[in-house]
Amino acid sequence: MANVGYIRVSTTDQETGRQLDKVVLDKVFEEKISSATPNRPILAECLNYLREGDIFYIHSIDRLARNLIELQNIVSSLVDKGVEVRFYTENLTFSKGSSPMQELMLQVLGAFAQFERKLIRERQQEGINNAKKQGKYLGRPKKLSDEDKKLILEMYNDGCTPSFIANKFDVSISSVYKIIKYKL
Repeated sequence: MANVGYIRVSTTDQETGRQLDKVVLDKVFEEKISSATPNRPILAECLNYLREGDIFYIHSIDRLARNLIELQNIVSSLVDKGVEVRFYTENLTFSKGSSPMQELMLQVLGAFAQFERKLIRERQQEGINNAKKQGKYLGRPKKLSDEDKKLILEMYNDGCTPSFIANKFDVSISSVYKIIKYKL
């Protein structure tokens, strides 16, 4: 029997330190990837690692699954395997013989998490649309001006290597090749 934790944050600049910091774990699987990403390799490795009798700790429901169906599938497959699943923040535990009330709580909280994610996306899109209407949202700023692109083409035609040009303009070599190929 092992205490196994799964810790996930959405971006590489976010910290995982606060998740499950008060739980004594034998093994921790840590992932820095959005839950919207369909393929989460560390989660897959973690789920594969779990054995009958293990206790699986997750900081909160939204750290484990993107939607209610995925949440239910993961929890029920682990419980069927003999793994106890504990959500730390929600103080919910699932194991063989869990009560119908516990299952209802999982479904309700999972549905709320899914609803909240949809609202966030909707508000984000509204903000982007409003910024575009006001001319403020123009996407990522361009690193190279049209004049820079002309200079790159001239340098290439004069015999400079794409790698030299990339270093000179502090861009990737693929950016230089793209300019050369499409004569941007």
